[in-house]
Amino acid sequence: MKVIVVSFLVGMLLSTSVKSAPEMLDSVSVIVDQGVVLESQIEELVSSVKRNAIANKQDLPSDRALRTQAIERLIIDSLQMQMAERMGIQISDPQLEQTITNIAQGDNLTIEQLREKVTAEGMSYDVYREEIRKELIVGEVRRANVRRRIYITPQEIANLVKLIDEQGGQQAEYELGHILIAFPSEPSDADIEKAKGTAEKVIELLKSGSEFAKIATASSSGANALEGGNMGWMNINSMPTLFAEAVQNRAKDELIGPIRSGAGFHILKVIDTRGIEKVEVVELNARHILIKPSVILSDEKAVQMLKDFRTKILAGDADFDALAKEYSADPGSALKGGELGWADPNVYVPEFRDTLNKLAINEISAPVRTVHGWHLMQLMDKRVGDATEKLKEDKAYQLLFQRKFSEETDAWLREIRASAYIDVIPRKDI
Repeated sequence: MKVIVVSFLVGMLLSTSVKSAPEMLDSVSVIVDQGVVLESQIEELVSSVKRNAIANKQDLPSDRALRTQAIERLIIDSLQMQMAERMGIQISDPQLEQTITNIAQGDNLTIEQLREKVTAEGMSYDVYREEIRKELIVGEVRRANVRRRIYITPQEIANLVKLIDEQGGQQAEYELGHILIAFPSEPSDADIEKAKGTAEKVIELLKSGSEFAKIATASSSGANALEGGNMGWMNINSMPTLFAEAVQNRAKDELIGPIRSGAGFHILKVIDTRGIEKVEVVELNARHILIKPSVILSDEKAVQMLKDFRTKILAGDADFDALAKEYSADPGSALKGGELGWADPNVYVPEFRDTLNKLAINEISAPVRTVHGWHLMQLMDKRVGDATEKLKEDKAYQLLFQRKFSEETDAWLREIRASAYIDVIPRKDI
């Protein structure tokens, strides 16, 4: 396939008497199916990783290794954004602003303070906004494509409920570091031996005192490479099965591996551990009416519809149940008059959860925007008490779903990467 690489050149005369040579502003560095990765994107991501490393006092590998990892991350991002475009997934400005407001509130900042913080860290606020928009879009793409690959059997749920009961509800959590030495999807014996040898050398380096995060950033093919391989805090039951079996009863700072999987050889580090205290269960029973904006129905009209519904319900001129059945775009709850049933509010998206937590029983909210559209919500009842068997099953399902979602996401990303046309254009100065 012949690829034409477009370079953006500026060579404008600023006076009639002085001429300057054209200046290279940007260029295409990678062709990714129907899209491209620009040199400026690579440089910005590398700069961002370096800023974070300085802030966290973390050593980094060479610029060449950083660049390789940044290119791989941007290739995956580009493939997902292209898929989002084909699927028609978009994030509106009101939805984006609501998300950023939630981020600011979570950090106890005003929007203006968040803007100042972003600028102080070396990123323009406009770039920050678009990065958040991209994260939201990528999240929607992953959920849409990975969710349908997950199947959880009743026996799996029952087994996990039994395990949790045997452990008395006390679950250890592990903060894990992860390095993946990958081999091709259909590896030869030589590929496997080479990857195994590399993994064993990495283990030796780590045992001799090399920094885990630095080696992960330089060498790992895992999704968290640019974060120093840090996978964050995970419960035994929510991490990939292969890891769960390996980390049980392991101590802080312990190295584990290499562990072979279909993707390659994994090396784990237990960065830290902590226990989970038993807490009371708070469940809410709520109902909602969902209106999804579209080309025909603007955000403003969707909001006005829900405001009119609320006014009529409060005046006794309309019934929430009937309006939900007729107008709600959530097929799962619409047939039940919008009722969602008893649930831990944390299973809902942040905007929905936070609004529910502020409502009094029988109170109806103002219209609320989430990634799904505009909602009119009513808190029907609240209960606090010990976990019921149903709640145990629900929690077991969520833990299994998180585990399988993580595993299937990695597999799905490898598949779309393997099937894509990728052409990394060599740079003469590297």
